[in-house]
Amino acid sequence: MLQSLVGGSLLLPGILELLARESFVDPLAPRAPHFPARAKRVIFLYMSGGVSHVDSFDPKPKLVSDHGTKARSGILKKPNWDFSPRGKCGTEVSDLFPHMAKCVDDLCLIRSMRSDHGNHFEATLGIHTGSVTFTRPSIGSWVSYGLGTVNQNLPSFVVLAPHLPYAGGQVWGSDFLPACHQGVRVMPGDEPIPNIKPRVPVEVQRAELGLIQSLNRRHQQKRSSDPLLAARIKSFETAFGMQMEAPEAFDLSKESDATHRLYGLARGERKGFAWQCLVARRLAERGVRFIELIDSGANNNWDSHGDMSEHAEKARNVDQPIAALLQDLKQRGMLEDTLVVWTTEFGRTPFVDKIENKGREHHPHVYSSWLAGAGVKPGSTYGSSDEYGIAVAENEVHVHDFHATILHLLGLDHEKLTFRHAGRDFRLTDVAGNVVKPILAS
Repeated sequence: MLQSLVGGSLLLPGILELLARESFVDPLAPRAPHFPARAKRVIFLYMSGGVSHVDSFDPKPKLVSDHGTKARSGILKKPNWDFSPRGKCGTEVSDLFPHMAKCVDDLCLIRSMRSDHGNHFEATLGIHTGSVTFTRPSIGSWVSYGLGTVNQNLPSFVVLAPHLPYAGGQVWGSDFLPACHQGVRVMPGDEPIPNIKPRVPVEVQRAELGLIQSLNRRHQQKRSSDPLLAARIKSFETAFGMQMEAPEAFDLSKESDATHRLYGLARGERKGFAWQCLVARRLAERGVRFIELIDSGANNNWDSHGDMSEHAEKARNVDQPIAALLQDLKQRGMLEDTLVVWTTEFGRTPFVDKIENKGREHHPHVYSSWLAGAGVKPGSTYGSSDEYGIAVAENEVHVHDFHATILHLLGLDHEKLTFRHAGRDFRLTDVAGNVVKPILAS
């Protein structure tokens, strides 16, 4: 039988025709959104550990003038960096992010984010899954489930993460959604995806895979109600396709010297956040639906309890590459249909227990995030914190609202994007969430 597969139709029209001929339902087939979408894809930039809002995107003059005085929560501590108006829009950004500050005319800055938890593990789950108490599917998995993928040779959801973040692989897990929607973790290095090179000739491998798939589908016909079987069958096909396309997607050798300089990436370098950002653009070009970049790891997250000056080193690592990504997408005409999201899990306290303390603690009550690209108002701000940056003062954006808005820009109604599990319909936003319509471009 193997010989007949090698010499027959399997090699000519390929595996996809065989799948269609046997009525295989592709769980990653492109799906129409609920309504016309502004964004086709998302690049999700996650700064793990808690970036200080009052040191970056939320200027507080009164925090500076009242430095050292007592507030209801502690002793007020001024920011380590100065703020100034940037761009034509005049939005104030601190000197912590000089490169991103130059892109402020493309950003929609939210200064009224709120999380439900002050611990890293739970807050990290919250910003990714909408739940701080139970494991739930990641936002990337929900997007994959809702829209499928336009490139069958690459995963629909890719995570570029050199180190495990808080909450580990649950950050990109699919939980009760079909497993094919789980994020594929890529680690910077000489071999970003292990074992990607085939060990046998492609023709032989294709024949073997075709035989396996045929048997799997016969098995599935008697168990059509099991979505895990369809996901597992699809995983074989995706893995085979990745061998064809993934090596080229991660090969930066053909990128120009000017592009390398823009990102601050040395030619031949295969690690660092600059590498992650350039690879993200290449994956976006090739049809990957949801791409997450995680800046995390040992001694490399934003959890600056001991000394806020640590933020400077973290910012230098990500500032130029993120600005370059925005510029690169814009000059290629991709920012029009690519939604770029920058966020962290919570902010940091504008106060300390003792004035000599150099660091800041966790602060879920208010923090800053931004969106750029498809469908959001560029050069705008939304919401505000109080005069010291302690609490939301106006237009709170809960994590559920944040997620609802991202889905909306992708053409997905967060109340209709549901999955039946354990006797109830689940969704990313649970039973809450409102689209933040004032930030949407007309």
